[in-house]
Amino acid sequence: MTREPLPDADPPAPAADLRLAGKWLARHGLADARPTPLLARRLAVRRRARLVAHVIPTVLIIASGLAAASAFGDVPPHNSPSRLALAALVAGLLLAQSLLDGWVRRVDQRAGATLSRRVAHPIQPGWRVVLGRSYAVFAVAMFAGAMALAGSALAVPDPIVRQLAVVLLIGLLGATAILVMQLRHLLRRPVVAEDEESLTVDVIMRVEDARELTMPSVYLSLPMVLLFGSAPGWWGAAAVAYLILCPVAGIMLRARTPLSAAVARRVVDA
Repeated sequence: MTREPLPDADPPAPAADLRLAGKWLARHGLADARPTPLLARRLAVRRRARLVAHVIPTVLIIASGLAAASAFGDVPPHNSPSRLALAALVAGLLLAQSLLDGWVRRVDQRAGATLSRRVAHPIQPGWRVVLGRSYAVFAVAMFAGAMALAGSALAVPDPIVRQLAVVLLIGLLGATAILVMQLRHLLRRPVVAEDEESLTVDVIMRVEDARELTMPSVYLSLPMVLLFGSAPGWWGAAAVAYLILCPVAGIMLRARTPLSAAVARRVVDA
């Protein structure tokens, strides 16, 4: 980030954004790099997008809880409008996530257009670089565990538990679709770099975003919100074990894998 783009193509950024960009660089071992307005704007948009992205799973969890509450009413299981409403909400959340990802992508494209030059051989990192095998396996294991909990609840003869399990499946599939959409956007996001330093920063941002996506709270929250206390005791024990094992595995994974800055430097050096 030491090279300063053309003045007319790189308008000033707010001082607060520049300070945060400087702190971000220092936190990733790039204290010698000067925060540019381009980097400050990209990080600011990234922070805003993350805030909105955190609202989407919260809305999904609350809506799933409201849909599950109807299972205790007199509405027949095959004619439950709450589940249809939940499915429609999931479609709306997918659209919202798509619009959010499109906004970030357009900001990156405009930022790339302001660069005075591009790297000679731009890198478009794949999922093995951005996410890594360990994080990919962890994400798949979390999804498989949550789906196994929902599927086992469907085998319970209690009709209320079955209705709750259907709501849980809708919520989990919706959360998975949103996660896949975010990862797809992350992998297809344009590379914004004009030198080795800015390319390192770009890869760091991708790796950070991908690792955060693999720690979705929805998979941990939905089973507890919808079925805990209603399903049999064995199911509750399995849900508690899942709730404990997933965060522990995530902490161990973060501790044993290289930092995002180390991954980025290795990619750029290669």
